[in-house]
Formats: sequence, structure tokens, C-alpha cells
Amino acid sequence: MTPATTAASPYGTLPAVPPPASRKPISLPRLREMHAQGEKITMLTAYDATFAAVADSAGVESILVGDSLGMVCQGMPSTVGVTLETMRHYTESVARGLHRAQATAWLISDLPFGSYHESKEQALRSAAVLMQAGAHMVKLEGGGWTEDTVHFLVERGIPVCAHLGLTPQTVHSLGGYRVQGKSEEAATTLKTHAHALQDAGAAMMVLEMVPAALSATLTKELPHCATIGIGAGVGTAGQVLVLHDMLGMNLGKMPKFVHNFMSEENSVRGAMQAYVRAVKEGRFPVDALHAW
Repeated sequence: MTPATTAASPYGTLPAVPPPASRKPISLPRLREMHAQGEKITMLTAYDATFAAVADSAGVESILVGDSLGMVCQGMPSTVGVTLETMRHYTESVARGLHRAQATAWLISDLPFGSYHESKEQALRSAAVLMQAGAHMVKLEGGGWTEDTVHFLVERGIPVCAHLGLTPQTVHSLGGYRVQGKSEEAATTLKTHAHALQDAGAAMMVLEMVPAALSATLTKELPHCATIGIGAGVGTAGQVLVLHDMLGMNLGKMPKFVHNFMSEENSVRGAMQAYVRAVKEGRFPVDALHAW
């Protein structure tokens, strides 16, 4: 008889006993080492236990519980309606999945709209909720006014990922999902904010829909902050995609910066592995196809 601890779990849930880890857990020092050595960092979003575990086993270094879940999982028109309680719930689900499997991926969780805007102290309380839910790092959007908040959090032992360029939480003030940093003035402002966020202690920085040349320049100028591109060209220190996009499951128009990795594979895990290989080898993204 198969022991209860190794029997298959019902309803497609994760196994009771995790397989041996194929790598050591990804830590912040390890991510910094990868950045310093020029090894590309891979990141995918995940919103539940099973997909998080598969991404971990496929070799994805960083998993982002993005507030994009508001659109992908909840059917909202934007990320603005996502609450801190919702982020806590999804972060806990992803963390459980990782710990039921290899538990090697670095877990980042988004601070949602309104959870860090009031004050540094509010940001700390919100970040604590996500860290206690299992996150290793929190992500927040915007530059300028966020710099003091980043410094405040980092001083208190909370790793921070910044986010510049297209910032979905402020999509209404940006006038839609548009490329940011195209003009000389906008590029200068973005550069100023990026350097200030690095100086404040941000260890990673998502650059979304930023011209490829500007992203590549910033990557070279920010030795202590790994840039993670999405629609920002191949010259960043790493890449991130929304899970459902890279699996070809987008219900609307597929963004220019997305490649459907599932179309070339016969499994979700295979698609994730193909994504990791393509990013590591510099084959994705292709600036002429996926960037501006």
C-alpha cells in the first residue's frame, strides 16, 4: 500500500511530499550576484499555489504576485480596485505552493493602490502584511514621492522593488497604457527617479513600456539595482511577463511585448522552461518585435 504521505493528492492539488529541490533558494545576495555577473534574472507573475510551484520547478528565479491579478483573476478593468487584503490572500496562496514544492524562488508582492500613498508608516504597515503572508520583497510604483518611502522600508529590513515607466496604478493620469520616457524631458525625469530610487535602497526595478535604448542606458547606470524589463527591450538585467500572457491566455489584445511560449511547447512547465532559456540566452525579448 502506498503510504499516505506519498499518495497522490485529489483534485489536482500539490503532492504531500515535495520533490528534492534542484537548486538552492534564491536570496537577495544571489540576485545581486547574478546582476553583477551579467546573468539575466527571470521573473513571472503567479497568483495561486500550483502555478507558483510549477514556475519554481521550471527554474524561474523570481515570482511576482502582481496586482495584475485584479484584471487577470478578478476581471477588473484596471489594478486600481485591488485591496491589501486581496494581495495578502493571493500572496499566502503562492507562498503555500512554494513551500509545498521546492520553495526556492524569490517571492515579490505588490503593494496595491492606496496602501502606501498616505505615509511612510502606512507603507510599513502594508508591507508587514505582505511579508507576514510570505513575501520576501514588496514592490511599489512611481518615483519622486516614493523615494523616502523606499528608504524608510529598506532601513527596516524590507527589500523593495521599484517600478517606473508605465505604472498601471496611475494609468488614468497617464492617459492609458502608453510608452513612457519617449521625449527628452520625460527620459530625464525617469532617469532622475531611477537613480534616486537606487540611492534610496531599491534592489530591483521594473521598467515597463520604456524605450529599449533608455532601459539599456539605465541598466548600465544602476549597478546596485537590477532592472527588470517588460516591454523595455533586451538590455535590462532581467525580464518579467504576466503568466497568462506568456501562456497565450490573454482574453484581449496581446501586448506587443509578449511572446506566446505555450505555442511552441506541450506543457505549462515546458513553456516556462522555454521562457527561462530564452531570457537567459538573450533571445527574448527581440527589440525589433517587442520593444519601442
